[in-house]
Amino acid sequence: MKKDVLILIAVVSLLLPSAISAQVVNNPIVTAVPSLAIAPDARGGGMGDVGAATSPDVNSQYWNPAKYAFIESEAGGSLSYTPWLRKLVNDIYLAYASGYYKLDQRQAISMSLRYFSLGDIDIMDQLGYKQASAHPNEFAIDGAYSRKLSDKLSAAVALRFIYSDLNNGQNLPGSAEMYPGISVAADISAYYRTPLSLASTEGTLGLGLNISNIGSKISYDSFASSNFIPTNLRLGASYDYPIDNFNKISFSADINKLLVPTPKLNPSLQDITDYNNMSTLSGIFNSFSYAPSGGAEKLDEIMWSIGAEYSYNNQFFVRGGYFNESKYKGNRKYFTAGAGVKLSVVQLDAAYVISTSQTNPLDQTLRFTISFDMLGLKNLVKKD
Repeated sequence: MKKDVLILIAVVSLLLPSAISAQVVNNPIVTAVPSLAIAPDARGGGMGDVGAATSPDVNSQYWNPAKYAFIESEAGGSLSYTPWLRKLVNDIYLAYASGYYKLDQRQAISMSLRYFSLGDIDIMDQLGYKQASAHPNEFAIDGAYSRKLSDKLSAAVALRFIYSDLNNGQNLPGSAEMYPGISVAADISAYYRTPLSLASTEGTLGLGLNISNIGSKISYDSFASSNFIPTNLRLGASYDYPIDNFNKISFSADINKLLVPTPKLNPSLQDITDYNNMSTLSGIFNSFSYAPSGGAEKLDEIMWSIGAEYSYNNQFFVRGGYFNESKYKGNRKYFTAGAGVKLSVVQLDAAYVISTSQTNPLDQTLRFTISFDMLGLKNLVKKD
């Protein structure tokens, strides 16, 4: 039973970027529900998957919910859609919705809903004959509260419910039974922004921290075995530079590290037992200490990304970025490009992935986001 579950987790993870590579992967970290690590929106996706310290927007829930305390508009919402791995299959996608409401000038509440469909999968018996069809999917719903602690610093906490159904109850006779996996997790985040002059022009420096998905391990076999969810540490910095009254450019950078234990290259039965019995908190501390290849491998587990955004009159946007992951930990290396246009109370954004490897299935991935200024839309309707 344990072996069947581990194999299925590995197969699902291979469909997702945490373990995708055109080259030989040495020792990637595999988690359950890896779809939680997919950037959902076109703005962050267009800037190389950065967002811990970028200027606040409606999709800050994923990147750093503490930013909502500094957002200017009183309420907003967005819908995002990402066709996933379209170079391999045509029925995997991520749908994402987010929204926020400012209680006053110092605090806000927010929430998001994420749905990831893995398409249609045929379930075969040991002889290779189709026995059933499954529609595996994962979703997560969360809510956050953010508050300014000072004029320059804010903090937030988020709670998340995670549901992962990998076989829709389609258990073959004689095979190990599988059940939907459920987990509850929390995020802790902080955001700092301050004016900073550069070349006699006053810009804005932003710093961000988000520790996400701190939660219970997930099981698909009534806890005969369990797997870590993608607990992640994200640190970021950003600088917004106003060129003049109409033109502005920003530069941002993020670093990420999964707070999940590094797997052993040749685990024994005792190693697997220890892994199953390891708590979430122990796993977080273990993620900084052990690696089969020592400290060099720990450095390989750090992912980094950079991005830039140019805006004209806060209406037209052009974006670009780069994301890098060690070839031994997944080998995601790609450029991104994006654009956006803001029309009164509605903003449309799109992003595009350009892989540095022609055989990488993430190449040509598209993201689309439509955002709304909810109170502005309400006022517009009243005028009509």
